[in-house]
Amino acid sequence: MTTPVDSGARKEAMYYEKVGDGHVQCFLCPHHCRILPGRSGICRVRKNIDGRLNSMNYGRVSSWGMDPIEKKPLYHFYPGSWIFSVGSFGCNFRCKFCQNWQIAQVEDVPTEGVSAKQLVEVAKKQTGNIGIAYTYNEPSIWYEYVIECAMLAKREGLKNVLVTNGFIEKEPLEQLLPYVDAMNIDVKAYTEDFYRDLTSGSLSAVKRTVELAREACHVEITTLLIPGLNDGEKEIEALARWLSSIRRDIPLHLTRYFPNYRMDLPPTPVSSLKRARETASKYLDYVYIGNVADEEGSNTYCPRCGEVVIRRYNYRVQVEMDDGKCGKCGYKISVVT
Repeated sequence: MTTPVDSGARKEAMYYEKVGDGHVQCFLCPHHCRILPGRSGICRVRKNIDGRLNSMNYGRVSSWGMDPIEKKPLYHFYPGSWIFSVGSFGCNFRCKFCQNWQIAQVEDVPTEGVSAKQLVEVAKKQTGNIGIAYTYNEPSIWYEYVIECAMLAKREGLKNVLVTNGFIEKEPLEQLLPYVDAMNIDVKAYTEDFYRDLTSGSLSAVKRTVELAREACHVEITTLLIPGLNDGEKEIEALARWLSSIRRDIPLHLTRYFPNYRMDLPPTPVSSLKRARETASKYLDYVYIGNVADEEGSNTYCPRCGEVVIRRYNYRVQVEMDDGKCGKCGYKISVVT
């Protein structure tokens, strides 16, 4: 990372109210944290300083770099392209299996100050870049910075992508969505018990985000399958049924769990991933397997005739469509290009 001018690490937060005795209440996400002076909310980055809620990670970048769009993962949004990815620190979930816990669940994270203008300028200079992906940690709790960057990026012709847990209130989401081109939303399980016990979140709030986002931009879903916790056939079926009730062509990524952070269960058997894909494919047109080498589970197939229309070898992509249509039967493939 280069060393740009420090933009400052604090900005008054949006979406909060003063509630007396120096306390504030945050309404950015469904936690609605009531925060005492000198304390932070569950996300660790929204802090009450002298009766005002401040975003402590504003303009603080922990990591950036160019990634294949498929790494987000987004398989139906400019396949084969590259995107400038950026993250900060903090999260409003407490996932015991967190894959990025070094920046999501830790407060003392090395960062550099980068203004929104600087970030967009850096993104514009990247060869072959289609836009900015806000990722690595939870972008919704980086809200003030993300919306500022997204507005600037949009004006400069860059695409904006969010890789998110979807745990955000309706009003801030609706304010942000006009500037967002695509989202990959984690649906971590399809039971409230899982969300309560393993993430400190709620399924209903995430479902609302998926439904609102799909009306405004391209959406793909990721579910990390954890053995014995969220990989049951009935649960996968319920998840797929719900997604298909929104749109049958929403891509679903079923990814392999590996032990991480505070969870030491053995990795998900590949056979479980393949069974889950079979189950979900009864209701959805595009279901993929992630975190494992599986060509069949990585390729995109025509929902009508079964012909391969996009081949993927790790992050190498070969598009075999004809003007967005299956070359064999002419079926229109749901993909943004």
